[in-house]
Amino acid sequence: MNTHNPITEDDIANFLMNTPAFFERHSEVLAAVQMTSPHGNRAVSLQERQAEMLREKIKGLEHRIMDMIRHGNENVLIADKLQRWARSLLRTRQPAELPQRIASEVQTQFGVPQVAIKVWGVSADYAGHSFAQGVSDDAKSFASSLTSPFCGVNPGFDAVQWLPDPAQAMSVVLMPLRVGELNSAEPAFGMLVLASPDAQRFESGMGTDFLERIAELASAALSRLQG
Repeated sequence: MNTHNPITEDDIANFLMNTPAFFERHSEVLAAVQMTSPHGNRAVSLQERQAEMLREKIKGLEHRIMDMIRHGNENVLIADKLQRWARSLLRTRQPAELPQRIASEVQTQFGVPQVAIKVWGVSADYAGHSFAQGVSDDAKSFASSLTSPFCGVNPGFDAVQWLPDPAQAMSVVLMPLRVGELNSAEPAFGMLVLASPDAQRFESGMGTDFLERIAELASAALSRLQG
């Protein structure tokens, strides 16, 4: 034995990987190899260990497939709700009824505990409605600064005060309303606020694709109010 350069585990591993004929010449080694099972302290053969690893891999793939199916089903349900919500907007004939219809249908279709909406820059015919009043300049500036829905814990936004019970808004979604695409540079002409008493309901890392569609559809509908 060379004591200056002892054989390492890496040396053995490299030899076995680069010399596949070794196990053909010494098939008894494969049968004799014993490994510890991950499901207990018992010893198992190499073949048994490989079978266990394969079963674990299959189980992992099954879980991934089930997750994909579950998410797919959830997306279908959300899409159906979005369609029903949009249909209710199309059936609204009076422009002045749109803000309340948008908020109430979001609350009903998506099970959101609290929803509020404000619109500014409306024509004189709608300026006296509650949805066009009580908006600070800070709230307007904040809405215009958003290019995607804000989701997360409520840090005390001014717009949260539009809700029926601001104290119960632990997590919120704030959606800017503007002409065109949500991520455009157009100034916002309104904002839609969703809130929940559950601090985990609306998280900062959640997907916003459907929220963006809601904001863009609501914006298109509310453009009828603009002066």
